Amino acid sequence: MQPSPPFTWLYNPPRPFTWGFVARVVIKAAILFAALNVAFALLAPLPALGRLSAYNFVLPGRARLPYGENPAESYNLSLYNIPAMLASHQLAGAGDGAFRVLLVGDSSVWGILLEPDDTLAGQINRRGLRAADGRPVRAYNLGYPTMSLLKDLTLLDAALDREPPPDLIVWLVTLESFARRDQLDSAILQNNPAPVRDLIRRYGLAQNPDDPRFVEPDFWGETIVGRRRDLADLLRLQLYGVAWALTGVDQAYGDYTPRAVDLRADETWRGFAPGELERDDLAFDILHAGMARAGDVPVILVNEPIFISQGANSDVRYNAFYPRWAYDAYRAWLADEAQSAGWTLLDLWDALPDAACYTDSPVHLTPDCSAALAALLPVP
Repeated sequence: MQPSPPFTWLYNPPRPFTWGFVARVVIKAAILFAALNVAFALLAPLPALGRLSAYNFVLPGRARLPYGENPAESYNLSLYNIPAMLASHQLAGAGDGAFRVLLVGDSSVWGILLEPDDTLAGQINRRGLRAADGRPVRAYNLGYPTMSLLKDLTLLDAALDREPPPDLIVWLVTLESFARRDQLDSAILQNNPAPVRDLIRRYGLAQNPDDPRFVEPDFWGETIVGRRRDLADLLRLQLYGVAWALTGVDQAYGDYTPRAVDLRADETWRGFAPGELERDDLAFDILHAGMARAGDVPVILVNEPIFISQGANSDVRYNAFYPRWAYDAYRAWLADEAQSAGWTLLDLWDALPDAACYTDSPVHLTPDCSAALAALLPVP
């Protein structure tokens, strides 16, 4: 009995190999590859892909935003995909009915040289606080290691898009984050021009939306080939999550150079000599934008503690960051801005005077002093 037509292929002999067949396969594969790259460039799916995460589902959420220069030791890496960063964070999995506190700021908040439980957020959570309505207080670390108010605002804006909204925002600042002309020096801002431009235009910020520091890929740069590093970073973030889950390590710890005690006699700050710095040189407009973005969520603005040197030239400078004249002017302007705008300001600049509190920077704290700072914050 002859097989029915659908099975005749079983009796067909294999076709002989030909270079024409190979050429057709190669041409079809090239066309498909080109089409996929064009579609990828047109759709720009990286933000959506960043929201797809194993964290808070298969893996525990990270205690702080991804940041690291030594992935093999820290099980962490720096990337520019803000949705992916937030999707990997504990905040993305928060739904336990707690009184939620967002901590925003620079590397001192993120916790350079501190284990996750020793950061400011970790120390708040250790205290076992409860809000007036009985809910447990849960602090979330949204600090990130660059000093820019615009960076803080960009991350806060993205975090506030998530539901439910937080119950309190604690925004820690210091003068280094205020230099208006240096706001876009942060790589995470340069590589996220769309959300940063949106903030500039939405709040009328005194930043150039066409600033040449923005990274603007051409069409080729938006294809799969052009974005291969970004795609690899998304995959690496998931893979490092396994080691993070097993060890809790997200930073390489080791020896460090202590903050300077003996200081330069230089009186300049960010290129400004005494008498040259004006109030408008500081980005107070970004603070106003942050308060507006918070809406009905209360914000506590904290001028974070700094190291105050007693060494050489300490009559000229408080520390390696700040000449006295510039920092004193900043504090006066900040207090005046807060009073006129009705902000809640907590000026803790000298609240931790012990030199032993500070590690490799005038704002980076030891675990014990991080706990002391947590106790000073008016968190319910």
